[in-house]
Amino acid sequence: MPPWLTDPEIADLCDGLQQPAAMVRYLRSLGLTVNIKPNGRPLVVRSHAEAVLAGRTEAPPAADRAQGELKPQPNRAALLQLIGGRHGSQTKVQPA
Repeated sequence: MPPWLTDPEIADLCDGLQQPAAMVRYLRSLGLTVNIKPNGRPLVVRSHAEAVLAGRTEAPPAADRAQGELKPQPNRAALLQLIGGRHGSQTKVQPA
């Protein structure tokens, strides 16, 4: 069995849809990550499809779980320092 869903399996999921673009839209509406094959047909990784269709959520990467944060946060103090430092000094760059 290949690591991706076969065309008959995708056709079964998208019962009634004939156009590849319509299949892609429908599969994405289910929450699947869909890539496009060179022939225009949808390509879905089997393990991802099984997880999404079974209602499981994917765990965040181990590095993110260890830090306790899912998204990096901006360093506001550094940004303010950078902006504040530019107003006070104006340096000219000489061409090389």
